[in-house]
Amino acid sequence: MPLYTCTLAFTFCVYNGYLQSRYLSQYAVYADDWVTDPRFLVGFCLWLIGMLINIHSDHILRNLRKPGETGYKIPRGGLFEYVTAANYFGEVVEWCGYALASWSVQGGAFAAFTFCILVSRAQQHHHP
Repeated sequence: MPLYTCTLAFTFCVYNGYLQSRYLSQYAVYADDWVTDPRFLVGFCLWLIGMLINIHSDHILRNLRKPGETGYKIPRGGLFEYVTAANYFGEVVEWCGYALASWSVQGGAFAAFTFCILVSRAQQHHHP
């Protein structure tokens, strides 16, 4: 991975983490019963499902090749039977769930950004 790409990714993650945490710790005002609100409950469930999809998909990807084996392999199993990049799909679901549960512009913006970036990266799997 080029150093420039790594630096941009690191900078973005630090900035996004700051925005999300700053909003939640300093500006967000939720009712006392927010954790029983349907937006929070559905968002939390989406986040959890997305995380489980992501973890399972990453497990499949890590075990594609045996030690010492090289070459291209197509992942099979889980949601890879239905989508090209199941790990990206899981991450998009996670962030959409977070956006819904937090009910914030910051969460929604990051979910939209994640969708746009990861969909384009998933499409690149189909180009040589």
